This record gives sequence, structure tokens and C-alpha cells, in this order.
Amino acid sequence: MPVHEVAATRFDRGAQVYEQARPTYPPEAVAWLAGQLEIHPGARVVDLAAGTGKLTRLLIPFGATLFGVEPVAGMRQTFVEMCPGVPILAATAELLPFGAATLDAITVAQGFHWFDAPVALDEFARVLRSGGKVGLIWNARDRTNDLVDRLWSIMDRVEKRAPWRQHEEWSDSAVDHPSFTPLIEATFHHEQLLTRAEVIARFQSVSHIAVMPPPEQEAVLDEIRAVLDIHPLAVGQERIAIPYRVDAYWCERR
Repeated sequence: MPVHEVAATRFDRGAQVYEQARPTYPPEAVAWLAGQLEIHPGARVVDLAAGTGKLTRLLIPFGATLFGVEPVAGMRQTFVEMCPGVPILAATAELLPFGAATLDAITVAQGFHWFDAPVALDEFARVLRSGGKVGLIWNARDRTNDLVDRLWSIMDRVEKRAPWRQHEEWSDSAVDHPSFTPLIEATFHHEQLLTRAEVIARFQSVSHIAVMPPPEQEAVLDEIRAVLDIHPLAVGQERIAIPYRVDAYWCERR
């Protein structure tokens, strides 16, 4: 199945910016996910749409046999640098290179919104053993923070049709899928501390900005700079705090 054009273009040529600018996940959220999914020695776990390994590297200490799956070559190259020793395979969620009932768990960080959900869920059901688990996690924008709200108000215009705006739809599709139990959800919070330049890079790492023609991209980034120039949570700060709400979910293969 082809990779979404925006994802393929942006993530292939911008993997290093993605690695440097995107936030990690808080330890308590990762521990919760690993506990619910029974990620431990002896388990076979795939981190799907693994990207540069932001989640994968946090799962290594739990001792499972890990595999990364990532369709974009640039992301795989950075993954190898960041997660040495973890195999990384070129594949998509809709056609996984694993035999039937050979996996104990699948994790997806910041990626399920790119999938063809019904097809991907069928494929998850094929490769997971009975009782195997699926875990999803997103760093979501905490718009209760006024600076975040103002910055992402700019993004509302740019990203209005972006697929990650519908990540909550996972709940409906999972509940309706006969092979999986209803989702269980938990919410966590953390923040990313960034210099002004890193905040700009964070927005450059957004796929729908990265694929813009340079003049349009620069115009959006100028709007971001204008907010940072005047907002009291940014002016004079050596490090600017960008808070996130972390949405985590899991379900089980029936």
C-alpha cells in the first residue's frame, strides 16, 4: 500500500529535523503502555511507523525482542543511528512482513492517523496471537496553554485537512472491529523545553509545512516568529516550555 504523499516526501527529506525537534514521551506513559501490553523478556513486539525510533528506544529497557517497521527510507536511516541493534524493516501497516499469530504486541507512536484503519486493523489481527495487544500513543497539543493555542492557531489554517487531526477516530474504528476489545485510555502530561530556534524547527518538522514551496513555508514561519516576539511566555526566555497532553490507548486481540 503506498505511503501518504505528504508523509513520504516530508519524512524522507526531513528525518534529522524530525529527530531533533519532536518531543519524546514521558516515562510514566511509556511504563503504562509497556505494562498493559506485557512488553517484557520473551515478548515479540513491533514498533510500527517507528520513524526515527522515538518510542522504540524507550521500549528497549523492557527486554522484549523488538522490531521497527518504517516505510520511509530517510526515517529508517536515522532509526539505525538512534536504535543500534534493533532490526528495522521497510513495510506499511497494511502489509506487514510477519507470519500469522507471530507477534505479542504492536505499538504505534504518533502514526495511526496515517493508516487505512480498516485494512491496518485486519492486518494487526492477522499477525497478533490471540491475546496479543495493540498500543497507541500521541503527543497532543495542550491548547489550555495560551502560547500553544496561539502558535497552533496558525497551524489550524495550514493543517486543516491533515490526517492527524482525526486521531480520535481510532476509538470508533477499534470498538467496531470484531477482532479487538474496546480501547482502554489513559492521559499523561509533560513539556518540551526549546530554544527559540528549536521552536521554529519544531514547526518546520510538521509535514504540511515542510512540503510547502519555500516562500509559503517562510511566510508561515514568520507568523510563528511574530508570536514568539511578543508573547509573555516566550519573550526573554532562554528555554520556551511547550506542554503536551499525551493520549495513550490499548486493546487486545480477541
